[in-house]
Amino acid sequence: MTIGTSLATVAYLGATILFILCLGGLSNQETSRRGNAYGIVGMAIAVLATVFGTQVTPAGWPWIGGAMAVGAVIGLYAARIVQMTQMPELVALMHSLVGLAAVLVGYANFVDPAVAATMTPAEKGIHEIEMYVGVLIGAITFSGSLIAFGKLSGKIGGKPMLLPGRHWINLAGLVIVIVFGWRFVAVHDAGAATTAMIVMTIVALLFGIHMVMAIGGADMPVVVSMLNSYSGWAAAATGFMLSNDLLIVVGALVGSSGAILSYIMCTAMNRRFLAVIAGGFGTDSSAAAKGGTAAAPAGEVHPITAPETAELLKEAKDVIIVPGYGMAVAQAQHTVYEITKALREGGTKVRFAIHPVAGRMPGHMNVLLAEAKVPYDIVFEMDEINPDFPAADVAMVIGANDIVNPAAQDDPTSPIAGMPVLEVWKAKHSIVMKRSMASGYAGVDNPLFYKDNNRMLFGDAKKMLDEVLAALKA
Repeated sequence: MTIGTSLATVAYLGATILFILCLGGLSNQETSRRGNAYGIVGMAIAVLATVFGTQVTPAGWPWIGGAMAVGAVIGLYAARIVQMTQMPELVALMHSLVGLAAVLVGYANFVDPAVAATMTPAEKGIHEIEMYVGVLIGAITFSGSLIAFGKLSGKIGGKPMLLPGRHWINLAGLVIVIVFGWRFVAVHDAGAATTAMIVMTIVALLFGIHMVMAIGGADMPVVVSMLNSYSGWAAAATGFMLSNDLLIVVGALVGSSGAILSYIMCTAMNRRFLAVIAGGFGTDSSAAAKGGTAAAPAGEVHPITAPETAELLKEAKDVIIVPGYGMAVAQAQHTVYEITKALREGGTKVRFAIHPVAGRMPGHMNVLLAEAKVPYDIVFEMDEINPDFPAADVAMVIGANDIVNPAAQDDPTSPIAGMPVLEVWKAKHSIVMKRSMASGYAGVDNPLFYKDNNRMLFGDAKKMLDEVLAALKA
């Protein structure tokens, strides 16, 4: 049974409203569950309206049902086995699938003669531009997301690959894409058009690889949000190719929201978006580009034990906890909540300080804390809580490094110079939990570790925090 065009349009309109409500709900922690529910219902309506609409014949239903079943099984399996620490690379992998879908739809439209058979010459020219741009965006998103997945999962190093004359390489690629795009639209020979499409696809795939490989580890959260934006525009391009209004609208929503998020994160890091794309910071190469070499930290490291940490926390009246990727890796968020609960029951004021790029993707730490049932009202963003560090008795850093590095403010030659950071060193005492003295994801040494008021609690975060919790309860 199929539904009419009018009913499908109404369903699409309802789904669009639900997607907008979804984005609005996800912008706040307290309404995020409701927003997620809106998105699920909207997507269900959109899929049903498409499958039973006029664009799909009953003969195609078994194929679509089989594909949906396979996708559902893979999705359920991934949801069960993927850890919270692996969410960033999973998101990047999903972005790659959106890009791949845009490429495949573009080529399917290109090789199907029935698509353009009923079009006027003007409509055919517009459709060819849609196909070309859709494949271009999709190919960049696909290859770039795969490289981001490799970097985030540790299969590819966080150091950027900065080729000599990389900007000229990018410019040459752009010129090739434009020239072959003109040939694709202007010529009416199938062989020449196929060659143009293939050359453009190869250039786009190489550009996606080069673009993300040239971005430093410290910029990876921006890369994830940027690829999210690209996947949205790829979906919108797919909508144009399929004449699907809902895909166009939803793709534009995702693309624009991802672009806004990337801009906000770049602002929070005191970086220009174009500078990040051209080749990120957080590397020796970028430091050299500034014409200086970051000074090596000097001083003595002061270790501390778990019982001594518990004693400091017991005596403190005001504690600020800074979670980082190390907390995620150790899956220590639940123990952190238990420590927070014990301290608050004892009358200690406890708050959490979240840096915009803590972890490996936007909102990574917020998700972990929400999973551990940490109250929303004690979780603060960097700009809100930075002025409160001087009044804090203890600032406890759990597996963070680059986001608490004072070199960003004190050393103009540092690769992360100018990046806003959480000023934990201004607290009366700071405790940094790390496995070793190794540098962070950006590959930059941290002078915080050598400050007189700082103590280093070495070891696995989960194990050390369990010992701290036991000492607190004792």
